[in-house]
Amino acid sequence: MGLELKKLGDTLIVRVHGEFDLGAAGYCRKEIDKKVRTEGIKDIVFDLEGVTFIDSSGLGLILGRYRIVKENGGRVVISNAEVRIVKILDLSGINRLIPVYPSTSQALRYLARGVV
Repeated sequence: MGLELKKLGDTLIVRVHGEFDLGAAGYCRKEIDKKVRTEGIKDIVFDLEGVTFIDSSGLGLILGRYRIVKENGGRVVISNAEVRIVKILDLSGINRLIPVYPSTSQALRYLARGVV
């Protein structure tokens, strides 16, 4: 599993590579939460382009970050998910709470519009 965090204004772009599962979730949670607390992050984009597998731990991490940033007036979006990952997001119902975009640039445009 690989993790890349990039701050763009008050938005954190989270790029996950490999399996987004129980083994990865704890490390990702710690790193993302540290950035949110210390760097004034309002919104989060989960770029899932490199994700080959996601389980309930990965889904739970995304939902947990959604709850945290929503309490502070922020939003979470998902981008670049492969078709099989999008199907898992659909089955889990996450896409009813969190918008899914085909590219990170589209996700960032959504956030820039100030749409809630």
